[in-house]
Amino acid sequence: MISRYFRISATAEVRKSFTLKLSPMTEIANLGEFGLIDRLTQGIQLQNTSTLRGVGDDCAVLRYSNNPEDSKRVLVTTDMLMEGIHFDLTYTPLKHLGYKAAMVNFSDVYAMNGTPRQLLVSLAVGRRIQVEHLDELYAGIRLACERHGVDLIGGDTTSSLTGIALSLTCIGEAEANDVVTRDGAHDTDLVCVSGNLGAAYMGLQLMEREKRIFQSQKGQAETVAQPDFSGKEYLIERFLKPEARRDIIQRLHEAGIRPTAMMDISDGLSSELMHICKQSQKGCRLYEERIPIDYQTAVTAEEFNMNVYTAALNGGEDYELLFTVPLACHEQVAQLEDVKIIGHITTASEGQKLVTRDGNEFDLKAQGWNPLAQAEE
Repeated sequence: MISRYFRISATAEVRKSFTLKLSPMTEIANLGEFGLIDRLTQGIQLQNTSTLRGVGDDCAVLRYSNNPEDSKRVLVTTDMLMEGIHFDLTYTPLKHLGYKAAMVNFSDVYAMNGTPRQLLVSLAVGRRIQVEHLDELYAGIRLACERHGVDLIGGDTTSSLTGIALSLTCIGEAEANDVVTRDGAHDTDLVCVSGNLGAAYMGLQLMEREKRIFQSQKGQAETVAQPDFSGKEYLIERFLKPEARRDIIQRLHEAGIRPTAMMDISDGLSSELMHICKQSQKGCRLYEERIPIDYQTAVTAEEFNMNVYTAALNGGEDYELLFTVPLACHEQVAQLEDVKIIGHITTASEGQKLVTRDGNEFDLKAQGWNPLAQAEE
């Protein structure tokens, strides 16, 4: 039987909900994704000794063993992908979507200097989705799992009225001394990044352009032009089929380098570097001319009349690794394949600055796309 206290409490909450609907409310877009996360998680107190780190990193860090000699740590991360927000089925093959969804999670585990081991997939689908479509989606997820040695161990399925929704949770592991978080950067540390940046964003621009052309030609079956991506294949692949950088983690291990702070680049270089600085309570100098840009990215940005460095700084979805290492590791890092030194960490009082080619300094800003604002339009 429900106690009188809970009956009264429930009634009070219902009244409160009606009062809230009549009161002035704050638009979620005014806070942005990260401001919303800060608001929802402020004041959370960890209650279990098995929870070593909670909100604030690419993964939560857990320890279940009571054996003091057991140095293994459990890493847990989750990501949600919503149709119309994170992907568009007009130009996203379902197999690629499944592959990308898995890679997004694996990348978070690698960003903690760990190894992904298990994957859970929860899925909501609408009536227009057929069984064969889900076969394609899972073929992509399975391919990603096979390539990275991850076990697909379960999940959940339900129906949806608004398209496909995917929620994936990845469980990984790492040695206690290997775990790298966002708050460990020190003064004079070198800021490094893997691969090149901005390619995925330019791939998105290409796909959106072709979508607009396709929609403008509806009803003209005889004259519909086929997309031409010749010379742009690399950009399309970076957008539709990103790769989590396990190879970079392996190279760091082989070189005996343990980053002081690290995260993957999902929301743009500028945003991620500001995260590291904020949580490490430091500043930085990021040198524009050192940001790695692929030739196809630069050419395509020019075609779209866009600043290629804006794409690299704020485009996102590159899933490269951004990390800091001690200055003493300069020679070792400089010899690593596909890793560039793009700046250094400073004291917090010196601010977070972008240094342009002509030597001018500007405040680093996270000006990337706000999906919460987009969703409310």
